[in-house]
Amino acid sequence: MTSEPSAVRIEVALPAGATPVSADWTPGTRDDVMLIAHGAGAGKDHPFLVGFDRALAALGFSTLRFSFPYAEQGRRMPGPAAHAVTTWEAAVAEARARAPHASVWATGKSYGGRMASLAVAEGLVVDGLVYLGYPLHPPGRPDKPRIAHLPSITVPQLFVEGTADPFIQPIAQLEEAVASCHDARVHWVEGGGHSFEVKGRRRPPADVAADLAPVVDAFVSALRG
Repeated sequence: MTSEPSAVRIEVALPAGATPVSADWTPGTRDDVMLIAHGAGAGKDHPFLVGFDRALAALGFSTLRFSFPYAEQGRRMPGPAAHAVTTWEAAVAEARARAPHASVWATGKSYGGRMASLAVAEGLVVDGLVYLGYPLHPPGRPDKPRIAHLPSITVPQLFVEGTADPFIQPIAQLEEAVASCHDARVHWVEGGGHSFEVKGRRRPPADVAADLAPVVDAFVSALRG
């Protein structure tokens, strides 16, 4: 039986002072905690993320789904990347305090995943990274890749990508970026857009996201042996 999530507050030490952000903690039955961060344009309670969270919890993961400060404050545009990195550090510390003996995995939708990768490249310690639609570049701007830091990451990385996602066209550019990484692989969603929606198939975002949980579970389980 899946535990019910509880609301928690995480203190983020920003330059202007301690800033609390909201999060939802669900204790699981296995020694794995999955941290879940939202994308740039939607908060932590978007149905996609809630569906993903609940599906992981049903598989036994503990989950910690959290907000970035800009979203907590009702702003639409992300703040400095350094603020997001600090938020990731605070979220990981919260997860380790709640589950001291568990493996900690960082996952995020688009922007949230990219910020996790920056945090890990700067020294944040997690057991692995999962990207739900890594935003390789702004749509239509393959000349503006966001990949320079990826080869410095040594923990395993899983890129979950839709083949029709405008943030990774041409696909060969993403494949080259993944090949440059120390330990990375891609799971493709055929026909999927940036939120894994498939043209001609109308499905609730929560259901679309729930289908990704077994993919993430297989990635983690393979690494855990």
